Amino acid sequence: MKRTAITTIFVDIGGILLTNGWDHLSRRLAAKQFKLDFDEMEARHQLIFSTYELGKIDLKNYLDYTVFYQQRKFTFAQFKKFMFDQSRPYPEMIKLISQLKIKYKLKIAIVSNESRELNTYRIQKFKLDSFIDFFVSSCIVQLRKPDPEIYRLALDLAQVPADQVIYIDDRAYFVEVAKNLGMQGICHTEYKSTHQKLSLLGLAL
Repeated sequence: MKRTAITTIFVDIGGILLTNGWDHLSRRLAAKQFKLDFDEMEARHQLIFSTYELGKIDLKNYLDYTVFYQQRKFTFAQFKKFMFDQSRPYPEMIKLISQLKIKYKLKIAIVSNESRELNTYRIQKFKLDSFIDFFVSSCIVQLRKPDPEIYRLALDLAQVPADQVIYIDDRAYFVEVAKNLGMQGICHTEYKSTHQKLSLLGLAL
């Protein structure tokens, strides 16, 4: 049976194109850098982070609750800069997705869980909008993975059938949700294996 041609790639940002924006490792590093009680900060983070990623509170509200609930010797601006400075690119993956887009005339969309300020910073800082057609970010659409509705929204915006889409994420369960909706799925661990899996699905460079 002939394989359906792939027309679209949905891809996460954190762990694929860039480092994670504000994961537990970054939070632990922040606790060490700013001499914070990590367990207390983490407990507060867990209570509020989903609301923050859904765009229902802003960065100031988030940090007021998780960090600045008591007087600190550092400023909001200093802590924010530290947060944003944790983002680094994965140049090989950015190049791979960019080249596939050009070679196969693909639509490329981001489907990600990210807070608004960090999402905006990362898109602009690393020029993701230079090769991404549209962004389905949790902070904008007020849906979070693994809710199937965020994937359905991405399909509606792309106006393509699910079987024409490859979804790339570094979380296996998120990939499974996409597969259950009819997409092809790749669980990303590193550049080489993802490159090979894309080639097997018909997107070879």
